[in-house]
Amino acid sequence: MDLVLETERLILREMLPSDAPDLFEMDCNPNVHKYLWNKPLTSIDEVYQYIEMVRNQYLTNNIGRFVVVLKESNTLIGWAGLKYNTEEVNNKNHFYDIGYRLNEKFWGKGYATEASFAWLDYGFKTMKIETMMAAAHTDNKASNIILQKIGLQLTEQYLEDAISWNWYELKNPNI
Repeated sequence: MDLVLETERLILREMLPSDAPDLFEMDCNPNVHKYLWNKPLTSIDEVYQYIEMVRNQYLTNNIGRFVVVLKESNTLIGWAGLKYNTEEVNNKNHFYDIGYRLNEKFWGKGYATEASFAWLDYGFKTMKIETMMAAAHTDNKASNIILQKIGLQLTEQYLEDAISWNWYELKNPNI
């Protein structure tokens, strides 16, 4: 994809196979996966498979998760972006969600919020998405705060694999 978004501190660009080592460093950390079924990655091959899946989403849906890079150091700190979901989640399918995941070293600095605001703006103004959706593990305080900070509203809770999740939605104010 030719799409690159920039914020004050971040560059959001397409995910490339060369990003695998940095993404593996993030995703092999059990703390990063605490609210993701506690299944940290154990092999970099899993990252290459994920990157291939994301790159296929770029082709199929013209959108997907992008890596988040610090402008000042060119350091890859995680990913953020929009995803078009065709599989059912919370009895819904064919919807856009906003998501993010950062290396633990970069938590608490506002990067996920900054990237999410950029994606929300792009999704609503450029893509004309009617409703943005997101889910966060009920106990993941930081992620729930980020979603609320960018304006998404908690609409319900649901269970998936006996785990409680918060479901968020925000209507496009430009439509």
